[in-house]
Amino acid sequence: MKVLPVLLRLGGLALLLAFLVAPVAFEPVFAPLTEFGQPAIYSQDNLLSLALAHLSTVCTAVIVSTIFAVSLGIFVTRPFGREFMPLSRSIANIGQTFPPVAVLAMAVPAVGFGEAPTLIALFLYGLLPILENTISGLLQVPAPVLDAARGVGMSERQSLWQVELPLATPVILEGVRVSAVINLGTATIGSTVAAKGLGEVIVAGLLSSNTAYILQGGMVVGLMAVLLYDGLQILERRASRVLGTAFSTGDHS
Repeated sequence: MKVLPVLLRLGGLALLLAFLVAPVAFEPVFAPLTEFGQPAIYSQDNLLSLALAHLSTVCTAVIVSTIFAVSLGIFVTRPFGREFMPLSRSIANIGQTFPPVAVLAMAVPAVGFGEAPTLIALFLYGLLPILENTISGLLQVPAPVLDAARGVGMSERQSLWQVELPLATPVILEGVRVSAVINLGTATIGSTVAAKGLGEVIVAGLLSSNTAYILQGGMVVGLMAVLLYDGLQILERRASRVLGTAFSTGDHS
């Protein structure tokens, strides 16, 4: 791993933490962006708690999307479920077709305001990348590997858990990474239905024409997205190396 990217990541993380823990220290930076005596730092709620709530909502949605998408991906790549693959892809595509705002508008009458409609929107919006990567990863497992698994007496279930899913894990993680980054930005709209998160800062800035608030919310979400993307990418690479080493060792044994 090169030194410069590592230093940039650490610098971004340090800047993010410093701002969330002590935002008042950055007041001179944002003060020039305000007018008519507006406050330079968002103080209606604690920025750290908003960031943690934002991350919590995104993580919950990604976990649920991953469980559902991976389960569905496994089902449609089995012989008994292949005929449902086009239907499953169409359903997942619907989640990307509908704008999250439209999903929120339809979900609020059913589940009320708060975090629930936001989770529904994020779940649907983040489903497609994970499902497509799960299907792709499982279908890319080489036929000779599957034949070898059957040759040593593995059942279909054992082959799935011990061979197919481990080999497909890096590709699945790539889909999870894409879904998580998409949802991190999309979650800001949750504030329009009273969900706690960093969207509050951006919405407050838009309502009061306070550029400093808008920049603060956007900066925090942007840094979090970059760091999350990099962190999950490192996880993918490590998973690829570990699994590659494990299967190489297994092949030589």
